[in-house]
Amino acid sequence: MTPQPATNAAPAKTPEEWLEAAAPEKTAGILKIFLGYAPGVGKTFNMLSEAIRRRDRGEDVLIGFVETHRRARVDELAAQLERLPTLNIEYKGTLFQEMDVDAILARRPQVVVVDELAHTNIPGSRNEKRYQDVMELIRNKIDVLSALNVQHIESMAPTVQSITGVVVRETVPDWVVERADEVVLVDVTPEALQTRMRRGDIYPAERVERSLANFFRRGNLLALRELALKRVTHAVDKNLDAYLRRKHIGDNWAVQERVAVCISANPTARQLIARGAKMARGMDAEFYAVHVDLPEDAETESRRGLAANLRFAENLSARIVHLKGSKIAPAVAQFARENRITQMILGRSAVSGWRKYLYYAAIQRLLRDAPHVDVHIVTQEEMR
Repeated sequence: MTPQPATNAAPAKTPEEWLEAAAPEKTAGILKIFLGYAPGVGKTFNMLSEAIRRRDRGEDVLIGFVETHRRARVDELAAQLERLPTLNIEYKGTLFQEMDVDAILARRPQVVVVDELAHTNIPGSRNEKRYQDVMELIRNKIDVLSALNVQHIESMAPTVQSITGVVVRETVPDWVVERADEVVLVDVTPEALQTRMRRGDIYPAERVERSLANFFRRGNLLALRELALKRVTHAVDKNLDAYLRRKHIGDNWAVQERVAVCISANPTARQLIARGAKMARGMDAEFYAVHVDLPEDAETESRRGLAANLRFAENLSARIVHLKGSKIAPAVAQFARENRITQMILGRSAVSGWRKYLYYAAIQRLLRDAPHVDVHIVTQEEMR
């Protein structure tokens, strides 16, 4: 007699259920920042468009806070999404509207839209700054879509003030942008942005001419756009670096130039440091001063000379790196590969005989072990 299958057996899982079961548990939300170089480039429009696409894919999406500035196209997009009521807080006799973090945490959407990341909350709010609200949402495994202009990144604010003459009062620490899982550049040409301004798409008519004559001057917009492009390039390079490390890819791919100078305790090393700093400034590159710690560096005179050279390098904005190793070439080559150095500067003193042979043998090993690095050999003159 043929045995019959049990009728109470559990139904087979669907492919989607198997994928969900196999996926690692989510430990934090994802932060996606839409970065612009000036008001009106379309950050909020693009952010809301992304939110609608994700809603249409079946995700639970909620507007935590959005500032439409009464722009018709932005208002139309915002109206398509569920919007949580804001929190009314009275301060000095005036009622202000802030994002209700407690209500968002209670509602627990998959994705929340939080505009104006650099905003300072009214006293009495849950947190002092909106980016702190966002970090709290992320810690609670809620994805956040947010928007920011480059002038509101803390390290960029002084440069923007010197370019435009406008004091930036609300900023976001650089680590917040570094923490973002994705940074999207929302870009239009300065000419297109000025056209939007003249059409009244950004500010009311009475503010147009004054804005075009001040912050929205073409030269200002070009400079701000370059700052935003560089910032996104930095984010892309960071993500590429993480990908290469995760995939164990050894090729020295790089979006951003990185200059490293190999230094010793010899006073002539300052010539190399100055040369490297000049090259890094010209290429807008990261700059490193690299020293391989050797037994002879323990001597008092060597310690003093090395400390002086390191101070000189720090004054020229170099990142100081100490490497361990019995031989210089393999240690430096490993550092160059792991940190994707693109330009390496080495010194050459007036040596002869077997020392000259050892020097060139070390250079050959460095070229072999770090083939993707451009190596610059600089003759060092003894300092008097």
